[in-house]
Amino acid sequence: MKRHIPNTITCCNLISGCSATFMAFQGHHEMALALIVLGAVFDFFDGFAARLLHVSSPIGKELDSLADVITFGLAPSAMVFNVVSAGATCVSDGTSSPCAIAPYLPYLAFVMAAFSALRLAKFNLDERQTMGFIGMPTPANALFWSALIVGFSGEVAPRLLLAGTFVASYLLVSEIPMFALKFKNFTWNDNKLRYSFLIAAVGLIAVLQVKGIAMSILLYILLSCVAHLLQKKVA
Repeated sequence: MKRHIPNTITCCNLISGCSATFMAFQGHHEMALALIVLGAVFDFFDGFAARLLHVSSPIGKELDSLADVITFGLAPSAMVFNVVSAGATCVSDGTSSPCAIAPYLPYLAFVMAAFSALRLAKFNLDERQTMGFIGMPTPANALFWSALIVGFSGEVAPRLLLAGTFVASYLLVSEIPMFALKFKNFTWNDNKLRYSFLIAAVGLIAVLQVKGIAMSILLYILLSCVAHLLQKKVA
């Protein structure tokens, strides 16, 4: 019986992602964000349960990636698609009229979903990513885009938003090392970077609320890049 618990939790992640995608297409971005966050919680606890119960399995690993593609790949892409679709017009002679290419631009948002799937496939095969990540993890990417859309609603130009997804797509499959919130121990000296990030993230979210989630992910990327450059300099 216990061997089915982690996979059941993973399926809850998948259901959250499907629901988030539906809400995104309907324009209910706050609910989509909430469901993506819920999916992230399930994503954490399925692996935790598998390790705790000693029931890790190859099928669980594959199911987890399939669920993550939906929750952290398709759902945020659908949110970007919805926002860009709403602004898919151009200005000509002082009046707003449909552009020949504008109706098709929103579909470029799903490039990010494709790169999320590619990142997850690489992660399953990459033995270097046991205590850290190579490239941006899909949950971080999904939380950034969903929080950005909800927190900065109307403040970011739709086409700039779309352009940003290509930057994110690169980061997902890049060779940039990024730290994971995994602790071998809880000493300050061994976890300065993790503790510093967590303290800063809590502060940002407390002050900026939803915007703070997006800013925390930007901080995560920045700290990962700085730590990588410092490590290369020392080496």
